[in-house]
Amino acid sequence: MAGSRVSSRVSQQLRFLSPSPTMSSQYSSRLIGAPNTLEHRVYIEQNGQVVSAFHDIPLFADQNNGIFNMIVEVPRWTNAKMEISKEEAFNPIKQDIKKGRLRYVRNCFPHHGYIWNYGAFPQTWEDPTVQHAETKAKGDNDPLDVCEIGEQVGYVGQVKQVKVLGIMALLDEGETDWKVIVVDVQDPLASKLNDIEDVERHLPGLVRATNEWFRIYKIPDGKPENQFAFSGEAKNKKYAAEIIHECHEAWRRLISGESPAKTPAYDLSIRNVTVENSIGHTKPGDPVYANLPPDSRKPPAPVDPSICKWFYISSQV
Repeated sequence: MAGSRVSSRVSQQLRFLSPSPTMSSQYSSRLIGAPNTLEHRVYIEQNGQVVSAFHDIPLFADQNNGIFNMIVEVPRWTNAKMEISKEEAFNPIKQDIKKGRLRYVRNCFPHHGYIWNYGAFPQTWEDPTVQHAETKAKGDNDPLDVCEIGEQVGYVGQVKQVKVLGIMALLDEGETDWKVIVVDVQDPLASKLNDIEDVERHLPGLVRATNEWFRIYKIPDGKPENQFAFSGEAKNKKYAAEIIHECHEAWRRLISGESPAKTPAYDLSIRNVTVENSIGHTKPGDPVYANLPPDSRKPPAPVDPSICKWFYISSQV
């Protein structure tokens, strides 16, 4: 009940900002260049027109029934660290870069790549200027991260309709990095999964594996083990709803200009085509929008074989 009240409150406050609900069939992907290259981009289109993955896709797919839209950035079992580009106009998905090199998540035995469909909630933002009262750490300046635990493997740029089950609070290099656990509403188990305790009942070991994955995934790159707030406990659906509300409100402040999009620390693109009362609203005839590249998809470039290596992490770490 509390979760639904939060959802209702958020919707009422943001009705003037949010476009009407839409379902995934209206979304498609515009691919630029070859995967595994610096040039590769995945734009999301709605009815054939590019929209911002960050700002234009509504958070709620069906608010009355507690169904959210999530954007798949990294399909399960893949390694390329794809993410919504916060800085580029209309926020395509691209592969993260570190020191000029494409980033891949290492395989920490027994895991291969990401163990869920990993992505983000649109119209959310973890405000890097706000310290959370319980984690005692500020936001990581990203949309809210989502782990979708259903059986179907997604694809980059897919817009899934999901229900929220719980949330974990990763403390990543001193920042709060929430991980919302969700399931695709079309999944065969969706009707049985309604809160975090249902995950352990029907998918035993998954919550524990999720904790382990996030704790150790940076160790092969020479970084220390990540830490969690709440001793690694996964909080329930009600708590997750409150965090989603906070991050949706933070996004509202960003898109409306109450919070700056550009500071000495970051420069976020708030260009969009649907949030008409926002300062970043862009008309179709605007040169930045009109000159977005056409689809130019190419076969994936080869990947260094070392990406397939398994790393065995000591239990003492």
